Amino acid sequence: MKAVSLQTQTMDGQTPRHVAIIMDGNGRWAQARGLPRTAGHKRGAEAVRGVVEEAVHKGVRYLTLFGFSSENWKRPDGEVRDLLGIIRFYLRREISELHKKGIRLRVIGDRARLPEDIRALIDDSETLTSQNTRFDLIIALSYGGRDEIVRAARALAEDVRSGKIVPEDIDQDAFSRRLYTDDIPDPDLLIRTSGEKRVSNFLLWQMAYSELVFVDTLWPDFSAAVFSATLEEFDQRDRRYGAVRG
Repeated sequence: MKAVSLQTQTMDGQTPRHVAIIMDGNGRWAQARGLPRTAGHKRGAEAVRGVVEEAVHKGVRYLTLFGFSSENWKRPDGEVRDLLGIIRFYLRREISELHKKGIRLRVIGDRARLPEDIRALIDDSETLTSQNTRFDLIIALSYGGRDEIVRAARALAEDVRSGKIVPEDIDQDAFSRRLYTDDIPDPDLLIRTSGEKRVSNFLLWQMAYSELVFVDTLWPDFSAAVFSATLEEFDQRDRRYGAVRG
């Protein structure tokens, strides 16, 4: 994909308010260089900083990164430990810089499965940055879209059983309010790296009308220039939300 320049636009233009990214290809990046998969995950974590900076520069307001899926728990124990170690490292190293830049960090997913020390780091990071309003960085950890939908359905069922609501109160807004992303707008744009063309159980409810862009670049090589190119492609899309435009 050719890198292009895109000027920051208003929300009346085509700059996406919310971008979601499936960061794929760390293992293949490492394998191509004869390195352990851990090296790819570390390089991938380093790529996050550049993409966050470029997203802020381009006028994106929300960025959601798929950092660790519910399915990733099925990987070999050693790789899971390495991934969790990188998450610890990122939270400890980056949170102060994010806070200085006015960035709010939020984590979505099943935290109960995460180690206690990582849960504490997440709590501390979210508390520290909770009042920042310049940009929201959302990281999906131990996250699965189907699981999120089941949790929302269960929450609605519990509210009906307790008498807080009646079945007739259940609509799309009521359902959305029980998702992890209840106060976050749905993604305008989903990017997946590494050439794979599937959504992999990510933000299934929220992506009903997201534009999808798939790039061949492996995540560790996903630069600010490639990110800008995806925004340029988004800029060319005609978003109709099911309507017909004359």
